[in-house]
Amino acid sequence: MLRLSCRDLATPRAAFPYPSARTNERRRIPVEAFFNWLNGIIWSNALIALCLGAGLWFTLRTRVMQVRGFAEMCRLTVTGQKSDAGVSSFQALAISMAGRMGIGNIAGVATAIAYGGPGAVFWMWVMGFLGASTSYIECTLAQIYKEKDGEGRYRGGPAYYIEKAMGLKWYAVTFAVATVIATGLLLPGVQANAIADSASTVLCSLGSCEAAGVTGGMKLWIGVGVAALLALIIFGGIKRIATFAEIVVPFMALAFILMAVLVMIFNADKVPGMFSDIFSSAFGAHAAFGAIIGQAIAWGVKRGIYANEAGQGTGPHAAAAAEVSHPAKQGYVQAFAIYFDTMLVCTSTAFLVLSTGMYNTFRTVTENGVQKLEAIVTGVPGLQPAEGALYTQAAVESVLPGGGAIFVAVALFFFAFTTIMAYYYMAETNLTYLAGVKKTHPLATLLLRLGIVGMVIFGAYHNAAMAWTLGDIGVGLMAWLNVIAILILQKPALIALRDYERQKKLGVDPVFDPEALGIRNADFWKTKA
Repeated sequence: MLRLSCRDLATPRAAFPYPSARTNERRRIPVEAFFNWLNGIIWSNALIALCLGAGLWFTLRTRVMQVRGFAEMCRLTVTGQKSDAGVSSFQALAISMAGRMGIGNIAGVATAIAYGGPGAVFWMWVMGFLGASTSYIECTLAQIYKEKDGEGRYRGGPAYYIEKAMGLKWYAVTFAVATVIATGLLLPGVQANAIADSASTVLCSLGSCEAAGVTGGMKLWIGVGVAALLALIIFGGIKRIATFAEIVVPFMALAFILMAVLVMIFNADKVPGMFSDIFSSAFGAHAAFGAIIGQAIAWGVKRGIYANEAGQGTGPHAAAAAEVSHPAKQGYVQAFAIYFDTMLVCTSTAFLVLSTGMYNTFRTVTENGVQKLEAIVTGVPGLQPAEGALYTQAAVESVLPGGGAIFVAVALFFFAFTTIMAYYYMAETNLTYLAGVKKTHPLATLLLRLGIVGMVIFGAYHNAAMAWTLGDIGVGLMAWLNVIAILILQKPALIALRDYERQKKLGVDPVFDPEALGIRNADFWKTKA
């Protein structure tokens, strides 16, 4: 059984000084209070139930395609070709994985454990399994209703299939505006903040930066550096983004998974207790974590969506850019992306943190009418729930003293940086949609690029709690709009799945003819057929 008190595993603060949240604590201002209130409204139990329910419904409607079609997912991931208009299936997967594998995989998982206990990991697995079918539906719809923009490149996503399949222009515009705001302004700050936090932690361990001002200045310059590198890539367009993603994403994911395996080998005696804690606390059977079973479900689903993005509406943008002969092909590939992200990368973080005991679990208590957080488990003294990445650094550092924190900082940089890069592509795609048949005005594109670069600097310097709140609001808005849409529009994606499976049984490489299948307004495929 995993011990509830793990102080003996904690690295001494003198040797590995974490910038504690308490040293940077700020008085909550009305603006932050408003955003916290708005976040609570958006991420109510209704959204949790909607995401879980949609995943279960699509799993049944696709006849558990994420299990039946697993071999096909793996095959399609490494096949396919690119063109002048689109990217290869693997490049589309890499772009979508760049968006999925961000700070949510490292800090987000640790934060879920902090608020929901080890049981949150189980519910993250559930969301990953169900989310694979959700990802198939939304990404296949993106392929069916994609089109070419003014420069001859494939574009698609929720805004496109909402307009073409539902015929609701105002709904599509609402999603496009929400996505530009979320991916262009709100979400990049979360990723940049995590990069700055982890990098400043490592730099502080090499010197002395006890003063909050010194740490803040350091984080600002880290943000400037990240912003400059981001500008270098996004000004090169989708081809440069795709090339960078297909090289970096597989390498960083594999390195992180191997590190998790190494840490678990060093802590092999703790592994049985870790699994026991995950399953017992997931259903409220654990004595210490039984009181927070509701939080385990809520945070497991919430961070599961944040990490793998199933139903959020971000993955379809990259899926639409792929050059394939049948829309279902990219649906299969993007379903595999959910497995890889949740079952391998997110699970690696969870096992790192739980097997080493380097985590704090909190519950909300009320004293004299005032709510506050009370620690149940103390792994690294002084850390707060929002400092999720630091728990992961402490976990690796406990096995590889002097090098663990640096490894996590480097891994987190690549995870978060590629995600910011993917966010730009999503924002640009929706900006293109808003421009309509016209070419996107160069000034609008320039303002978007400058805006996301500026938010990277702002997010790196600002406090983590505010960055996470803004990010949650962005994810939640997109999830509400997209999940409702795909529940209404699921039929063409299901028809495409049956058509693909029928042609595979005939032994041919499936091709798509929307007219023969009774699917309307799939103009690109109609012309191609």
